[in-house]
Amino acid sequence: MTTDVTVTDEAVASLEGTADPRLRELLTGLIRHLHAFARETGLTQAEWERAIGFLTETGKMCTDTRQEFILLSDVLGLSMLVETIAGDRADRAAGSTESTVLGPFHMTESPVRELGANIDLVGGGEPCVVSGRIVSGDGTPLPGAVLDVWQADGNGFYDVQQPDVQPPGNGRGLFTADAEGRFWFRTCVPSPYPIPTDGPVGELLKATGRHPYRPAHIHFIASAEGHAPVTTHIFVAGSDYLDSDAVFAVKQSLVEDFTPTDDPSLAREFGIENPFRHARFDLVLDRA
Repeated sequence: MTTDVTVTDEAVASLEGTADPRLRELLTGLIRHLHAFARETGLTQAEWERAIGFLTETGKMCTDTRQEFILLSDVLGLSMLVETIAGDRADRAAGSTESTVLGPFHMTESPVRELGANIDLVGGGEPCVVSGRIVSGDGTPLPGAVLDVWQADGNGFYDVQQPDVQPPGNGRGLFTADAEGRFWFRTCVPSPYPIPTDGPVGELLKATGRHPYRPAHIHFIASAEGHAPVTTHIFVAGSDYLDSDAVFAVKQSLVEDFTPTDDPSLAREFGIENPFRHARFDLVLDRA
């Protein structure tokens, strides 16, 4: 006869036929922790039904260009926890670029662009250049490394949020590093922005008295043959919300200066009007 004491062991025992040992390990842990949570909090039937309804509505908000479940994972800190666990592995090289959350807006393929291209197709923000190198842990340049970039526009919106305002691919680019591992592109200085609040995640933030804002940042995925890819951001130094990111994703090593630059020759080299802002940094990859 099943009781509140035996049901956990019975549920775990039902997994004995699971062929994949890792799947069995994960489901066993999930069952034990969920059951412990229900006992610890005295979870009621009405509260559980409300939670199921919340998750159902979260699923309904998901589309080809919006992932509400990733957003939920982000605001609960789970995305950052998983990234941090992976980043803290014992074989991670000292000095390699730290990872952070993917976020909910890497939902479309970035257009292939030439080095130096402008990914800001709508204007309106402060012009800037982002440049640097993609290197191995020992500083060896990685020619042909691929850099996937995406960011919000100067008003804090991604292209998929404003399909009637922004052209597809605005704020996005897929670049290939040159023979010395270098990359550079033009864009606008990103601004802080709120994560979407028109769905269940927004209701959760409101119910818990939390703000929805993220500090200004640009997303990157850097990859190169023989190396582990890294998913990361750079955050604009001095931005609001660096100490209270709604998704807990700020790491000090990822905060970069977007330096005011008044250099006509450098402006000509980058093909940008002077003055402008310039962010320089290297992406350091671990060997696979």
